[in-house]
Amino acid sequence: MSLTVQFYTMLSMVGMGAWVGAALDTYHRFLQRPKRKRWIVFIHDLLFWTVQALLIFYVLLLVNEAELRIYIFVALLCGFAAYQSLLKKLYVKMLEAIIQFTIRTYKLLASLFKLLVIKPIILFIQLLIAILLFLLRTIQAISLFIYRLCIRILLFIWKIVYVPLRFIGTLVWKLLPNRVKIFIRHCAGFLRKIEKMKVIVLKWWKYIKKRLGGPRE
Repeated sequence: MSLTVQFYTMLSMVGMGAWVGAALDTYHRFLQRPKRKRWIVFIHDLLFWTVQALLIFYVLLLVNEAELRIYIFVALLCGFAAYQSLLKKLYVKMLEAIIQFTIRTYKLLASLFKLLVIKPIILFIQLLIAILLFLLRTIQAISLFIYRLCIRILLFIWKIVYVPLRFIGTLVWKLLPNRVKIFIRHCAGFLRKIEKMKVIVLKWWKYIKKRLGGPRE
């Protein structure tokens, strides 16, 4: 391994050490260990360190074809220590600022979406419902008005027609001879008797059909 390759390897491993420190702070910020169950934390830790190991191995493969030397681990520790002492506070502040900016941007976009999209749709639906209710009430009022008007017209026509007919009928009845009146009364009584007899005959006919087992009506 040439000196140039060793130098590049040292620099890349120092950078990967700083990367691991930043990634670890980011991981702790989003994981929130006290709020998680132990088995979930264990699985996340295992996945996190597996990914970091694969990234370090990939960088090492690109730089020196994945040749392991003791100074590689020293460089990783130096990079991690340099990050912890020099860059951690700045990075944590930047990370928190980015998170807060993202949250505020999301809330702002959500508020704008509700204001410009959701609320107009709700207002449009409410307007449609109000128009439909207004039309239904208008149709109901018009129908009720027409119904009452027709009833009044029919009553008026009935009064106009009934009163003269009643008067004419009364006048004709008075002008009829007594014999005709008596005959009409007898006919009316006879018709009433026939109607009663018809009802009695129908009852007997139904009774006979039931007794003979005929089909029921």
